Amino acid sequence: MYWLDSAYEAVARFMAMGGDVLWSIAILLFIMWTLIFERLWYFKTGWKADAGRAIATWESRAERKSWEAHQIREMLISQSRLQINQYLPFLKALVALAPLLGLLGTVTGMIEVFNIMAVTGGGDAKMMAGGVSRATIPTMAGMVAAISGVFANSYLTRVAKRESEFLADNLTTDH
Repeated sequence: MYWLDSAYEAVARFMAMGGDVLWSIAILLFIMWTLIFERLWYFKTGWKADAGRAIATWESRAERKSWEAHQIREMLISQSRLQINQYLPFLKALVALAPLLGLLGTVTGMIEVFNIMAVTGGGDAKMMAGGVSRATIPTMAGMVAAISGVFANSYLTRVAKRESEFLADNLTTDH
């Protein structure tokens, strides 16, 4: 349990060095990765059943060439796309928000530096270093969060597109 205590202390020191904005980035990161894991879980487990139901519904139709059949096919594809793309726009917004929160941390850290300069007359480099730390750590954290989210979002978007095309290809009108 020693490693757990030391890991907790290291994280607590890091969060204290980054200031309050770092907690916002941590919450954003938690929500973002929760949505990423939910989508990965859906594609591994739930999507196959949903696609199977849509294909079975389509295959159970006796007639597949009329205008009505074409509209039902489009409805099945649209409903499946809604399920496939669920949370992806929100995930994209979180990825875009992460570096902005990092920038907010930069601004608040620099305000702290300027405040220290005003109070001490600008001569205490040791005290200014704390403000610079509060400025750079949230920036780094926001960028790391955004980069990890960009890769995950790209992967999920690619999988969603592939599965949507798979479903459209399997709802054929030729038999």
